[in-house]
Amino acid sequence: MAYFLAVVVAYLVASAVATLEVMLTLSGFGLTPSVRDVLTSIWMDWLGMIGSYLPLIALAMAIALPVASRLRRWLGGEALPWYLAAGFVAFVALHLIMEATLGLVGFASARSISGLLLQGLAGFVAGWCFSRVRVARP
Repeated sequence: MAYFLAVVVAYLVASAVATLEVMLTLSGFGLTPSVRDVLTSIWMDWLGMIGSYLPLIALAMAIALPVASRLRRWLGGEALPWYLAAGFVAFVALHLIMEATLGLVGFASARSISGLLLQGLAGFVAGWCFSRVRVARP
């Protein structure tokens, strides 16, 4: 349950952040999208990237979370920092690996350092969700 919630939340945050960054770029060109345009674009991106970005996030988190759990067992410490770091690193690595292997950045928002870090922030949120739900279980 914790894994699936983390993946879905991360997907929603990462996709929304990517859309917002593109909309801000449009604003830089003198085009000012309305709030409705922004919300519609976020919704359409959520629907449109389900088949591509969601599986990549699921794969990245399926690797990162068990690695974080194992490292925590070996090295100790609280669970939360390990899962926060795992989510952040998973997202940044996902984009860097796609660029290195495919020779392109798959998502426009990850082309800049700020965009890449914002995608990492979505992974950070995923790690937080995972940690909170996992700790809360009986």
